[in-house]
Amino acid sequence: MKKLYRFSAIALLVLPLVFTSCSDYLDRDDDDNITEADVFARYEKVNGLVSDVYAAAKKADRPLVFFEHFSNSAITDECEGTNVEGNITNNFNNGAWNPNSLPGSVGQYWEALYEGIRKANLIIENVQKYNTPDNPQQDGDLRNRIGEMYFMRGYFHMLLLRMYGEAPYIDRVINAGDNMDFKKESVHSMVEKIVTDAQTAYGMVPNKYVKTSENFGRVDKGACLGLISFVRWVAATPLWNGASQYGYNLRRVFENEYAYDATRWRKAKEAAKAVLDFEVGGTKRYSLYTKHDANDFKDPADGNLNDSRVYARLWDMFYDMDAFANEYVFFMTKSKDQAWQGDIYPPSREGSSRQQPVQEQVDEYEYIVGDYGYPVYSAEARKGGYDDTNPYVKGTRDPRFYRDVIYHGAPYRNNKNESKTINTASGSDKIGATNATTTGYYLRKFQQESWNKSGNFSINAPGIWRLPEFIYIYAEACNELGEDIDEAYKLVNTVRERSFMKPMPPEVKTNQQLMRGYIQRERRVELFYEGKRPWTCRLYLEPTSKEELAKESLWKSSGSDNSKRTQKYWAANNGALPRCQRMINGMRPVQDENGAITVDGVKYRMERFCVEERTFSIQHYLFPIRQSELQKTPTIEQNPGW
Repeated sequence: MKKLYRFSAIALLVLPLVFTSCSDYLDRDDDDNITEADVFARYEKVNGLVSDVYAAAKKADRPLVFFEHFSNSAITDECEGTNVEGNITNNFNNGAWNPNSLPGSVGQYWEALYEGIRKANLIIENVQKYNTPDNPQQDGDLRNRIGEMYFMRGYFHMLLLRMYGEAPYIDRVINAGDNMDFKKESVHSMVEKIVTDAQTAYGMVPNKYVKTSENFGRVDKGACLGLISFVRWVAATPLWNGASQYGYNLRRVFENEYAYDATRWRKAKEAAKAVLDFEVGGTKRYSLYTKHDANDFKDPADGNLNDSRVYARLWDMFYDMDAFANEYVFFMTKSKDQAWQGDIYPPSREGSSRQQPVQEQVDEYEYIVGDYGYPVYSAEARKGGYDDTNPYVKGTRDPRFYRDVIYHGAPYRNNKNESKTINTASGSDKIGATNATTTGYYLRKFQQESWNKSGNFSINAPGIWRLPEFIYIYAEACNELGEDIDEAYKLVNTVRERSFMKPMPPEVKTNQQLMRGYIQRERRVELFYEGKRPWTCRLYLEPTSKEELAKESLWKSSGSDNSKRTQKYWAANNGALPRCQRMINGMRPVQDENGAITVDGVKYRMERFCVEERTFSIQHYLFPIRQSELQKTPTIEQNPGW
């Protein structure tokens, strides 16, 4: 579209519309005589336009490939990324980004998000303006499509809010003669408007679509409730609810609105409860995926070559369409091209290991002591037998660990679909070898074990929201409000039980801080590699919290080099590594005749080491608005610190 470059992203809404085809008409110049009225005179044309908006939304929040082929996990303490694809993730991690240069693109920044909003607004208004007829094949479809556009308008604004914080809320088509004096709104004002759009959508879309329907995956009432719950939770978290108490001292335009207010947690609790209690036909709409029992370890390749470590249920919850139908509150895609797995696999499987879990994430998978789970950095875990030199003992860690992470000595498959043991001390999978891990770990979550690069397959991508996310929001709100603690405790334990994990210890019910820690750890483990962590660490202001800064200071004073600091910090029983986003760590095998881990006939012990230091400053809580956009729309203020 040639005229795009004359206007800000927001002002794109003023462009005249003359079209060539349904698939891309919103972005076309007037190169033929098909008019706006012609397009909106037919339901099938409008239905195609709605599909365009879904495609834009899919690009705007792709959990597995937020930055080109990378998950956004690699810009957090979940994963390390390699230097391919323009060094995107490393540019974020070393601070090589600014308002003039944002690594990557693929439809996820300010301009593309407002373009999605523009498209939704055009459809909403023009369907009414031109009196678009309903689908002749199915009464009510047009009303459903309009409802979906109200949802999408709110959804795109949610993505803006999550990345940029304050922003203009555009809920109409902007015409050439309209006032172009765009200004930011407070986050809480934006949240209320998102809620209004979601409520409008709720009144127009169906209760649900069955998995056999051609419309399966479209917005339904549950997705609308999910959007409301999610933004209510964002509004209640520390970044927008008492940030100054957590060390945040930059001035936002509406800074006076961000003092702590407990009612925000009340609204988050009510909204999450609405998702949990939502019924269709007298039955709860959402339920956790619980196919298979504790005796079933068959993996996706119809065998048991994972040494009975990964439960079939934990494999299938990302592939079985029953899971999508019953546990997934909202998703827009159920497939991912095969190239992704080649990017992730170890070299022994012809992969390039572009994303590797880091020690900070591995430490979040709890250690089982008796009837309960405890963090590996806790006194209870140490008393119960946790050994950091032999940390992967079968059956001692949260079962989700064995599904998510490939570690030194882990059972795995080779390219002939035969049982193999991963060796990060020697061979092609050795730490630091060509295309090999730099952290000591390889990614396992979402992979089809039977796949090799010569075959074709499709994998199911994670949903935008799954039921556990709303269980955590509800439980967290209960804990912050000091009410319904027993219910919160039971709900979180249902997610753990579904994963064959032991429950939280009962003492969390009488210790608010302990409960906070368990909920946050559950969120990190259950939602690992699903595109959540970059935002969560920001919403909770972890890098500038007093607790994490104290840990960071202890770490820095623990040794003469970074790896020694990491080792001595751990040995001194200082607990979890700092969640400051300014470093990542790994685990390497060391030959030791007294070691408890045997791989390829050699005995090893494991040893922590520091992989790299990173850059994360206070301005990184919010993304900068591109300077080119600010020049076009000077009434919009740049985000603080940029």
